[in-house]
Amino acid sequence: MKKLLPAVVISCLLLAGCGGTPRMSVGESCTFLQGDTFKPTGNQQQQAEQIANHYQEVADKVAPEVADPIQKMADVMKQVAGTSLGNKNQEQVAELTKQNNRIGEICK
Repeated sequence: MKKLLPAVVISCLLLAGCGGTPRMSVGESCTFLQGDTFKPTGNQQQQAEQIANHYQEVADKVAPEVADPIQKMADVMKQVAGTSLGNKNQEQVAELTKQNNRIGEICK
């Protein structure tokens, strides 16, 4: 049993299912996202930061299948928030669209 314990702990940490916040199922995640009414305020840079934080919070709650594209969207928005004006470039818009479409495929 002693040799098994480290493997269990590592598996537990990798799967993020031990003692952490329980995640929603895919169906619950999709329902949650459809009802999400978050609206950022302020200038574009402030909005980008608020959106990044919101995406991060959502990614931490939803099913892993849905969390992956949301986390990628959060990462993009963190980059946008780090700019002086908070403007998205063409590559960032494309990445956000790609990840949004992935969520759409999962939640269809």
